[in-house]
Amino acid sequence: MKLSTRGRYGLRALIDLAVHEEEEAVSIQSIAGRQGISESYLEQLVRLLKKAGLVRSVRGAGGGYRLARPADTISVGDILRALEGSLRPVSCPAYEEGEGCEGADCCVTKFVWKKINDAISQTVDGMMLDELVRESRELLRKNREAPAHVCQN
Repeated sequence: MKLSTRGRYGLRALIDLAVHEEEEAVSIQSIAGRQGISESYLEQLVRLLKKAGLVRSVRGAGGGYRLARPADTISVGDILRALEGSLRPVSCPAYEEGEGCEGADCCVTKFVWKKINDAISQTVDGMMLDELVRESRELLRKNREAPAHVCQN
């Protein structure tokens, strides 16, 4: 499975938002600057995340974006599906609702595809945003303590 820039950048942006939202709502400009993502592309990603109910906008002075739910209730799977759609590397009609497959009764590979699909879902659905926020804060702390030539942030 290969994720597009939507999934990769969107996950980075949502982690960044979660790390920095404690003080105030986070602007697209600040996320874009820290993450090196164009503002216009980031706006598209945030629209998808908002539509999925993962972020909410805050209007007015100090406006921007906040998480719509607590970080410990948002999985990496929620984020990636909002941005990428299905995470299945193989679409097998034998397991698609209402479809079916002519060769399903004698197809052995369907078990391989199901196992791969299940493993991906289990992995991304088991990783929560709050875990990534803790890891990010730890890396930021370590990077501040490291000599400048070792790690740029």
